[in-house]
Amino acid sequence: MERRHDIDALRVFAFALLILYHVGMVYVVDWGFHIKSPTLLAWAEWPMVLVNRWRMSLLFLLSGIALGLVLACRSPGRLLGNRSWRLLLPLAFGIALIVPVQAWCEARMLGTYDAGFGAFLLRYLQLWPWPAGTFTGAEYGFTWNHLWYLAYLWTYTMLVLAVLPLLRAMGGARVADWLVTRGRWWLWTVPPLWLLFALLALAPHHPSTHALAGDWFNHAKYFPVFAFGVLIAGRAPMWDALDARRWTLTWLALTGAAVYMTLRMFGRLLDTGAMSLDGLEWLMPLSAWKLVSVCAHALYAWTALLTLLAWSARLVNRPSRFLHYASEAVYPWYILHQSLIVLAAYWLIPLGLGPLWEPLLVLAITVAGCLLIHELLIRRIGWLRPLFGLPMQSRLHAAADADDVAVPGLRGS
Repeated sequence: MERRHDIDALRVFAFALLILYHVGMVYVVDWGFHIKSPTLLAWAEWPMVLVNRWRMSLLFLLSGIALGLVLACRSPGRLLGNRSWRLLLPLAFGIALIVPVQAWCEARMLGTYDAGFGAFLLRYLQLWPWPAGTFTGAEYGFTWNHLWYLAYLWTYTMLVLAVLPLLRAMGGARVADWLVTRGRWWLWTVPPLWLLFALLALAPHHPSTHALAGDWFNHAKYFPVFAFGVLIAGRAPMWDALDARRWTLTWLALTGAAVYMTLRMFGRLLDTGAMSLDGLEWLMPLSAWKLVSVCAHALYAWTALLTLLAWSARLVNRPSRFLHYASEAVYPWYILHQSLIVLAAYWLIPLGLGPLWEPLLVLAITVAGCLLIHELLIRRIGWLRPLFGLPMQSRLHAAADADDVAVPGLRGS
């Protein structure tokens, strides 16, 4: 199988963006997070909204593409155990020993727990429910916080692997080939229309919970993107079509973003009383403006994903030493980063360093912590590697199994 360096590069980009985004969550106004600084940055909301509309969908899309690539040379049955090992072991380890520091810092900041981390961890590992409000997820006895992605990814992967033999027996491959050649208009139009339906019909009644069970809006948003990635992964006509339409997709994404962000700005001005509703309703009713905003949201979210795929395939589908290293480092960095962010913020907030140095130091400590822990410990200690989603033996000394490709941070082909 030919190596897809563009998928590696996009994955590194997506997880680097995730680190910046989660640092921003400490400082953005009115967005809940496990720890909040009194030094809030009102301007941070706007770039974060712009990224938020597609950032997690991109991760699921890339994981779907990676799974689709490896399915070209591995059977679904063989992948069932591999995927469970590579996703559930890091999830369980992270829940037990990586995430608890976030819960402890959150509880300390809320004033719901006043003992040290050692005592907290001993109580946490009993997995008994805590009083509601002690920390996020306390009522369940444990929390997976940012690691929810692994639980969802495992669920979606198992679902695809379970139904794939049936789809193949029913001629699914011929249908997929038709979709990426003569039926491509379905792939251009149905996903954003589905997202529009989910935004209108599901989001108001099923807000995001990241609890897996009953999280219907998120499932409606992420599983189709994952399945789309599996579908197009190894089908050259679709990639050729993306390349041919890369400028069209770019302009559609920019248009959707401009309309959506402009209407969001107007909504903020209405909320603060800085703008009168009469200035908008003389054109059309407020409900119509809201519909336009949701349509622009759906258009932007979908075309942004396709634009990223198209341009990365054209510009960065080439090997490099940095990409070789970073593509392996992504998974451990993903597991570590949010705990380091929360812990760094917990240490730094009492120092009152202000709106420049505090977030910069939180980011610097997070990056340095991820780099040192990965480079000095995880990468070099064989038994630690599987706990962070890596094969027992380093890729520097042995070729990694092609099964690695559907796990975040591992190989792209």
